[in-house]
Amino acid sequence: MFESINPATGHLIQQYPAMSETMLAATLEDARSSASAWARVDVSLRASMLERLATLLEAKKEPLVRLIVQEVGKPLAEARAELDKCALLCRYYATHAADFLASESIQTAAQDSQVNHQPLGVVLGIMPWNFPLWQVFRFAVPVLTAGNAALLKHAPNVCGCALAIEALFIEAGYPEGVLRALFIEIDQVESVIQHPAVQGVALTGSERAGAAVAAIAGRAIKKTVLELGGSDPYLICEDADLDLAAAKCVQSRLNNCGQTCISAKRLLVHAAVLEPFTQKLVAEIAKRRMGDPAEETNNLGPMARADLRANLQRQVDASVAAGARLLLGGQTPAGLGYYYPPSVLADVRPGMPAFDEEVFGPVFALVTVWSDAEAVALANQSVYGLGAAVFTQDIQRAKRLAHQLQCGACFINDFVKSDPRLPFGGIKRSGYGRELSALGIREFVNVKTIYVSAVSG
Repeated sequence: MFESINPATGHLIQQYPAMSETMLAATLEDARSSASAWARVDVSLRASMLERLATLLEAKKEPLVRLIVQEVGKPLAEARAELDKCALLCRYYATHAADFLASESIQTAAQDSQVNHQPLGVVLGIMPWNFPLWQVFRFAVPVLTAGNAALLKHAPNVCGCALAIEALFIEAGYPEGVLRALFIEIDQVESVIQHPAVQGVALTGSERAGAAVAAIAGRAIKKTVLELGGSDPYLICEDADLDLAAAKCVQSRLNNCGQTCISAKRLLVHAAVLEPFTQKLVAEIAKRRMGDPAEETNNLGPMARADLRANLQRQVDASVAAGARLLLGGQTPAGLGYYYPPSVLADVRPGMPAFDEEVFGPVFALVTVWSDAEAVALANQSVYGLGAAVFTQDIQRAKRLAHQLQCGACFINDFVKSDPRLPFGGIKRSGYGRELSALGIREFVNVKTIYVSAVSG
């Protein structure tokens, strides 16, 4: 039995029964037959359906927003932005998918050489709760538009969102069975991955979950795309616009109460500007109002679950015990809900959880550096490699630093974000493969070469 719990109150919203083995087996076979039929639909028609999906998202925006707020604890404005981004993604692929998947002619010694992009079949998506619609849409839209069927194993605390997504695609005109939500336990995932119908797995989640899924898929020789944790470094150079840097860092770190893989987690600040930057950072944090995310006046909600908050407190306490200085927050408040105040740790160094681990909550880790070389070395001293940012008024310097940072994306004078037009993903223990852009829609296709030799007359 799965439970959706309101993070703002800790109260149960609804319970959802797990699928029986019989129901799961039938669903997998249905997905196989649906994928076969869907693959024969012309790509231009598949892409055209995305406009209807985008329009439907906009028509149902407020009920979907309220659902996100209720299940995740995200403030209203952030939930609305998530829905807007889903619609933008749909329209992007509606415009470009046919071109991304078109046959390519390659000049060789042959009479004709082509590279084609054909669907694989059924793809399993194991998705997280923190962006319960956006994460699924950025998986499902390219997978379905490429001609595959999709199975959605969503996080157990957002079952309402999973059902709403399935209903959206059906109402938009997608055939039933092309996208199905699976309410299954963790120990059932392995059998799904191993099922002959399933040809690939996309996972967004923890490093531990990614390693487990990759091992299962590897034994079955099936394609995987993993988007895992991050500990994004933000380099604040001595010539940075400190007002801009502080505002962008706060916007990034407090988005979804700090529960995002690409938030500003380690702030590597040049010693020459550490004091004024810290003052501006704290002033920006003070502009946030923590409270019930369903109220328009609040722009910082609770964390999503009690266990996540408890682990965050452990990381803060252990970092302080190891020598970090607590400048702001750092204590779990009493009362209903899973709230945690914005917190600032100074003097953070390697060996502390705030530096070494992914800190998934509203905690800023300030790391003092004295040079670009030291900043890059500390930034790269991480098992993760998802995003990074550089703040400096010298753009050429910023580009040089960006090339040295070990990450999948580096943003200059801005915070890291995903964009349908740009590939998204990481390196090292942040995963592999790419979502979004032309690269994302080609992850789960068979790139087939067709070679036609000239026939002598």
